[in-house]
Amino acid sequence: MNKDMIHEQGEVTDKLREECGVFGIYDLDGQDVASTIYYGLFALQHRGQESCGIAVSDTHGPKGKVSSFKGMGLANEVFNEKTLESLHGDIGVGHVRYSTAGASTRENAQPLVLNYIKGTLGLAHNGNLINALELRKELEYGGAIFQTTIDSEVIAYHIARERVKTKSVEEAVRNAMKKMEGAYSLIVMSPRKLIGARDPYGFKPLCIGIRDNSYILASETCALDTVGAEFVRDVEPGELVVITRDGIVSDKSMCLPGEKHARCIFEYIYFARPDSHIDGVSVYASRIKAGRALAKDSPVEADLVVGVPESGNAAALGYSLESGIPYGTAFVKNSYVGRTFIKPKQSSRISSVRVKLNALKEVVAGKRVIMIDDSIVRGTTSGRIVKMLRDAGATEVHMRVSSPPFLWPCYFGTDVPAREQLLAYNRTVEEICEKIGADSLGYLEIDRLQELTDGLEICRGCFTGIYPMDPPTEDIRGDFEL
Repeated sequence: MNKDMIHEQGEVTDKLREECGVFGIYDLDGQDVASTIYYGLFALQHRGQESCGIAVSDTHGPKGKVSSFKGMGLANEVFNEKTLESLHGDIGVGHVRYSTAGASTRENAQPLVLNYIKGTLGLAHNGNLINALELRKELEYGGAIFQTTIDSEVIAYHIARERVKTKSVEEAVRNAMKKMEGAYSLIVMSPRKLIGARDPYGFKPLCIGIRDNSYILASETCALDTVGAEFVRDVEPGELVVITRDGIVSDKSMCLPGEKHARCIFEYIYFARPDSHIDGVSVYASRIKAGRALAKDSPVEADLVVGVPESGNAAALGYSLESGIPYGTAFVKNSYVGRTFIKPKQSSRISSVRVKLNALKEVVAGKRVIMIDDSIVRGTTSGRIVKMLRDAGATEVHMRVSSPPFLWPCYFGTDVPAREQLLAYNRTVEEICEKIGADSLGYLEIDRLQELTDGLEICRGCFTGIYPMDPPTEDIRGDFEL
C-alpha cells in the first residue's frame, strides 16, 4: 500500500467519524456542472475529509464517456480551476469520504465509475451495508474482480449486473436495493439519468433541490443553500427518485411505515451542519433542545456554560437559555485543521488536541465552568479538554454530554468502535467522571432523544444494543483486505 496515499487519523480520537457526503446534479440546459458539484462538496466537507471526487458525463454525447477526478484530501486541495474546467458534462456526482469500511487510500475514493456492457455508471454512497461480505462473495464466485476494498463497489457491481437483465437503470437499482441490508444514501449517474435512493430505514439523509433548470440531490440542505438551489423535499426512507429530461419520477414501493424508520440520531447531535434541515427538522433546533434537556435533567451551580466546538456550541447555548447561566466562548478552534491531520510523532511533545483547540484563560479563569460536548467515545480527548480548562484557571469543570453513553458499536456507517474501547462500557457515570477528571458528569437521558427529532423515529443501537435490524454476527466494519 502506498503510504503517500494515506491520510493519518489525528489520533485514536474521542470524536466520532461518519462515512460520507454525496452530491449530484443534472442541468437540463446542458451547462457544465463540475464547478457546482465542487461547491456542493465544499459545503459537505464536514462529512468527510479523507478524500473526494467528481464524475461528470454529457447527456448529449457518447454514452460511454465519463470524465472523473478524485484524490486524497480536502476539496480545495484535490481540485483547482484547471481540473474543474477539464470536467465537461451536464450531469454528475460528487463525494467526500471518511473510511468506516475500507482503507483510506486513493483507490477507495469515490465516486466510483464503472464501464460495462450497457454503458457507464457513476456512483456515490454514504453508509455501511451489513451484508456487504456476502454480496461481495456472491460476485467473486461469479468472476468479479474488485479494484477497491469498499462496500460501495459491491453496490455498483450489483446494479451493473442487474442492469444487464432489466429494461432500465432504475429497475436495476431497485433490484439491487432489495439485496442490500444496512444504511445507504446513493446517487447513481447513468448516461441520461440521475438517480437517488435511500435505505428503507432512513439511516442517512438525502434531499432534493432545484436551481433554474437543474435538479440536485445532496446529503444536506446546507449544500443546496451554498449553490443557490431551492429545497424541494427530502427523499423519503426507502424511496427511489429518477431525474430525467421529463422531471422527477418517484418509486416508493420499498418504503416502510414511519414507525419502522431508524434515522441516525447523530446527524442531529453531531454530523450535520447546524444550518441543515433533515427530514423537516432543524439540526440547530435539535441541539438547542438537547442543551435545554441537559439543563433540566442535570443541573449544577456554575458561572459559565461553554461548548466544545463546533457541535457542542448550540447545545451549550440551549443549556444556558434553560438554566439562566451565562453562555461564553471558552475555546479557540484552529480553522485550518480538519477532522483528520498528520498526527505528532510519539516522541513529540505537541498535543494534537491543542493543535486543534486552545482555551481562553481570560474567559474561564476563576470560574465554575459547565462544558458541553456531543459525545464521549474513548475518553482521551474529553480528559485533555477538561485538563485544558483547569490549566486555564477554571475552578470547577462540570461536563455535560448531549447524547447518552455509548455502550454498543455501530454497524451503519458511524465510527463507534467495539465495546471494549468505549469508555462507558462496564463503567458507572461516576467512574467515567473520575476517568476524565471532571467535577461532575451528566449525559442526555435516552428518553429525550426523540424530542430532538420532533418525534421522528431514530436508531438507538449504539446506546441500547437493540438495532433496527439484526446486526452481523462478526464485526464487518473493517475492510475487505482482512
